[in-house]
Amino acid sequence: MASVELISPPKARPGDRIAVLSPSWAAPAYFPELHEQAMTRLTVATGLIPVEYPTTRRADATPSDRAADLMSAFADPSIRGILATIGGDDQILVIPHLDAELARRDPKPFVGYSDNTNLHNWLWGHGIASFYGGSTQVHLGAGPRVDDIHARSLRAALIDGGEIEITDPGESEDFGVPWDDARSLTEFPEREATEPWTWAGGALPVEGVTWGGCLEVLDQILVADRFPFAPASLEGAVLFIETSELVPPEDWVARIIRAIGERGLLDPLSAVVAARPPASSLESGPRTPQERADYRRAQRDAIITEVARYNRDAVVCVGPPFGHTRPQWVLPYGGPLALDPSTRVIRADFGRA
Repeated sequence: MASVELISPPKARPGDRIAVLSPSWAAPAYFPELHEQAMTRLTVATGLIPVEYPTTRRADATPSDRAADLMSAFADPSIRGILATIGGDDQILVIPHLDAELARRDPKPFVGYSDNTNLHNWLWGHGIASFYGGSTQVHLGAGPRVDDIHARSLRAALIDGGEIEITDPGESEDFGVPWDDARSLTEFPEREATEPWTWAGGALPVEGVTWGGCLEVLDQILVADRFPFAPASLEGAVLFIETSELVPPEDWVARIIRAIGERGLLDPLSAVVAARPPASSLESGPRTPQERADYRRAQRDAIITEVARYNRDAVVCVGPPFGHTRPQWVLPYGGPLALDPSTRVIRADFGRA
C-alpha cells in the first residue's frame, strides 16, 4: 500500500443532498435539456437530491468563482457528495483557490474524470480519497438509459460501498450522438465489440491504493509541479491512466510515460492499469474499424514497453473501461484496487457504507 494515509469520506444515504458542480467546463449552460435529464436520472439511480450552485450552469464563471462553489459544497453539512457535470481544459487554474483545511473538516465523496484529475490529485495530496469516473452530462444525461456498470459503481462510490469485480461490458463507444442533436437524449451511437484485455509484467497478485487519471492532465500536473509527495509515497500503489477525446498518438503517450518513469514514479508501483482509449472523436473525425483497432494496439504496446523499461515486476493491464469510452466504470481514487494476473481479475474496494 502507498505510504500516504487517505481519509475515506463517509457514504451518503438515499434522500441526502449531492452537489452537482462544473469545476471545469459548464456544459449545462449550453445543453440544458441533457442536464435536466441527467438530474432526473441521478435521483432515480441513487435516491440522492441534486443541488446546483451558481456556476453549475454559468458559461463565463471564473476559476475563483468555480473554486468558491466547490468550497461552499464542502462547507455545507447537508451536502453529502459532489459530482462533476463534465471535464474541460482549465481546472488547473481552479486549484490554487481551494482551501484544504475546509475540505478536510468534512470530507465528502467527489466523483469526476478527465480534467477533474486536477481535483482528484489535489484531494489525494491532502489526504482525501475520491472516485475517478463519471459525469452527469456524458454518463447520466445522454442516451436512452444509464449503463449498468456505471450505475452500479456510481452507487458504490456514493452510497453502497463494498467490493466489485471490474468486468468487460463487451461493447464500447468512443463518443455519443452530438448534443445539439435531439437524438442525443434518446439514442446511443452504434457500439462495437470490445477485445480482451491485455495483461503483462508481473505474475503475482497485487493490491494497492490508486493514483493517476487522464494522461493529458497528469502531464500538466507534473509540469506545474503539483504531484504532492516524493516518489516513495507511491510504494505499492496502482497507477491508472487513460487518454481523452484528443486521441493522442502512441509516441506522445510513450514520451509522457517515459517522463513519469524518469521522475521515479514508476519504480515503486505494484501495478499499472490503462483504460480502453477512444480511438476516434468528433474532433479527430471518423476512422475505420481497422484504424481504431490499430490505434488501440499501438497505444497498448507503447504503455507496456515504457512501463517495463522502469518496472518489470509491475502488473500491467490494458483495456478496462474507466476513461473516455462508454460504458464506463467509476473507480476508487486513493482506494484499494486488486489485480490477479493468474485469474485475470480486477477488484475495486469502494469502502464501507
